[in-house]
Amino acid sequence: METIFDLRDVSYTYMRRFEALKDVTLSFRSGEQAAILGANGSGKSTLLSILNALTYPSSGEFYAFGNLVKEELFDTLEDNEFNRFFRKRVGFLFQNPDIQLFSSTVFDEISFGPLQLELPPDEVRQRTEDVIAMLGIENLRDRAPHMLSGGEKKKVCIASILSTNPDVLLLDEPTGGLDPRSQVWLVRLIQDLAKSGKTVITATHDLDIVEQISTRAIVVGEDHMIKADADCACVMADQDLLMSANLVHRHIHRHGKVLHEHLHAHSKGHDHVHSDVS
Repeated sequence: METIFDLRDVSYTYMRRFEALKDVTLSFRSGEQAAILGANGSGKSTLLSILNALTYPSSGEFYAFGNLVKEELFDTLEDNEFNRFFRKRVGFLFQNPDIQLFSSTVFDEISFGPLQLELPPDEVRQRTEDVIAMLGIENLRDRAPHMLSGGEKKKVCIASILSTNPDVLLLDEPTGGLDPRSQVWLVRLIQDLAKSGKTVITATHDLDIVEQISTRAIVVGEDHMIKADADCACVMADQDLLMSANLVHRHIHRHGKVLHEHLHAHSKGHDHVHSDVS
C-alpha cells in the first residue's frame, strides 16, 4: 500500500516555548484506519493538524504523498499544483464545528468544496444532493448552519468534507458533543467509509469507539511523545499504558467490607476490578 504520510523526528513548539509534540516518527498507509489517542493537551490535535498541513513542524520533516511539506506550498496567496492535489485528497473535520461552518445555508456549505475543485455546475449540484441524501439531512438543506444543534452542525461538516470525495479523512474528536444516537450514526458512517477504501485517521480520547473505527492505535503521552503504536486490541488491553497516558484512572470506593476498584476512562464505559477487604 502507498505511504501517504511520513513524519520523521517531528517536534512542534508553540511560541518557541510550549512543547506540543516531541520526536514523533510515524508513517500512515493508504486505506488504514488509525486512532491517535491521548489526554487533552497531549498533542494529538496538533499531530492531526500537521497531517492536514495546517501546522508545520518546528523541527523534523513531514512528507505527504512523497512530497516534503513546506509552508510556502500552502501559502493561500500562491496557487500551485501540489496544494490543489493535497486539498482534493485530504478532508479534515475540526473538533469545533463552528470553526468550519461559514456559508448562509447548509446546501451552500456542502457545495463549497466541489466548487473549489472547479467542477461543472451540474456535477457540483449532484454531489451536494447525493451527500445530503446519504447522510439523511434533507430537512437541513435550506437552514443556516449557525442555527443548527451541535449534532446537526457536525453532520453538515462531515457532509462538506464528503462532497469533495477525499481519499483521506482526518477526524479530530468526532464524537465530541454528540448525543448517543448521533455517536452510533457516526461510528457506522466511519465504518462504511473504511469499507469503501478510505483512509481514516481519528484523534480521540473516547476509548469506547476506538476498536469500532480503527485497527491501529497510536498513544501520545503527556510528555508529547509517542508511547505506543500497535494493534488496537493490544493497546486497549494494556491498562498500565492507558493509565500512564492519563486515558484511564483508578477510582476506589467501599461497599461494606468490599472494596471496589474501577478503571474509569474518558468515555461512557468503565472496567471494573473488585477486591475484598477483611
